[in-house]
Amino acid sequence: MFGVRHLQIMLMFLCLAVGYSLRVNLSVAIVAMMDRNGTGVDFPEYNWDPTVKANILTSFFWGYVITQIPAGQLAQRFGPKILLTGSLFTCSVFTVLTPLAAEIGDWGLVCGARVIQGLAQGFIYPSVHTLLSSWAPIEERGRFATYVYAGGQIGTIIAMPICGALASSAIGWPSIFYIFGALGICWVLLWMFLGADSPGTHRFISKAEQLYIETNLGCKVSTDTKRQTPWLEICTSLPLWAVVIAHCGQNWGFWTLLTEMPSYMNSILKFDLQSNGLLSALPYLVMWLMSFVFSWVSDFLNTRHIISLGTSRKVFNSIGHWIPGLALIGLTLSNTTDSTAAVALLTLAVGVNSAVYVGFQLNHIDLSPNYAGTMMGITNCISNIMSIIAPLLVGFIVTDEENETQWHTVFYIASGVYFGGNLFFVLFGKAEIQSWNEPDSPRDIEVTENNAMKKTQATETL
Repeated sequence: MFGVRHLQIMLMFLCLAVGYSLRVNLSVAIVAMMDRNGTGVDFPEYNWDPTVKANILTSFFWGYVITQIPAGQLAQRFGPKILLTGSLFTCSVFTVLTPLAAEIGDWGLVCGARVIQGLAQGFIYPSVHTLLSSWAPIEERGRFATYVYAGGQIGTIIAMPICGALASSAIGWPSIFYIFGALGICWVLLWMFLGADSPGTHRFISKAEQLYIETNLGCKVSTDTKRQTPWLEICTSLPLWAVVIAHCGQNWGFWTLLTEMPSYMNSILKFDLQSNGLLSALPYLVMWLMSFVFSWVSDFLNTRHIISLGTSRKVFNSIGHWIPGLALIGLTLSNTTDSTAAVALLTLAVGVNSAVYVGFQLNHIDLSPNYAGTMMGITNCISNIMSIIAPLLVGFIVTDEENETQWHTVFYIASGVYFGGNLFFVLFGKAEIQSWNEPDSPRDIEVTENNAMKKTQATETL
């Protein structure tokens, strides 16, 4: 039966979809902004060298890493709903202002607009993780998290071909920023009316569904917004550092491909701008489809106790990192005159990567549901330093975008990071709730004691 929890999952899915479309639109738009011949229409072009281009593409992450850890704490203190509202609204407004920034301030002001967008979007993942820890019963957590985080792929799938088509159209590349900015504001209005921090604060939820969710979260529920965060225990937790390392490997490989694939397809595979947008989106369509396969298999294995939760997380994370690593090595060995093989390998590398949604990306909630948002902020902050370094390194290595050997070096490095990051996670990762997760509030203890008596009643009522 469709319930309010499913509505919240849909809204979070749309949040990620819109957020990613605002994040990645520049990857395609910048090709048109730097190449008048690529658009076929007369709009401003900018003579930016590869280093400037790399700075523009990474400037989003300069702001993004700053707000990650504060976001987790603010979500715990004030609730994630208001944070997501402000985040998407701010990002949407500065997306609309990007063409004006390029016109009056050249690349420096574009970087400034992207930094502000990054600051705003830094609140998204910690807030969404906090929402999932409140809305996703443990039996549905794998599927719910996959549906939500697959929104990023849908946003990418939609944005890339639409950006290519808009850049080639009569309204040109500026329309990319206007249309996607307006889309973000539409989501904000929807979220303000239908979203909620938790089952207990939603206006339309039934008592039966609220009871079902609150008694099936798999741990004691904290209702104390002023509880103390166990910083020492969190920061010295080896299982959390395993998540950090895996997250770093993920961001290095994922963002290398996401920001640079359009340039690779343009310069090496020689696709025109519109085909470039469509083919750059293809791997993310496969990633989205595969995420559902992995989530259902994961939940099947976990609910039937075929393998332990910890083993499940490591197996799927290995699929999501080691197979893409092998695909990137294969790309360096393939003949680039065979564009079909190259696109197939890129599609494999990105598509299978969706297994991480039931790998390290859920591990924060496994370790500590009460501090999942804070932990996501920590890992996202550190790992997104890789999102800055990786494209900058590409700009340093690839001085001639038509030089295959330079691109091969980029792919070898990404493959090595994938392998090393996941190896650390396999060796040191865990999936048991940590002792420091449990709050000491009397109200929380009361909720925990009552949950045992309510659980059977909730399941029967729902």
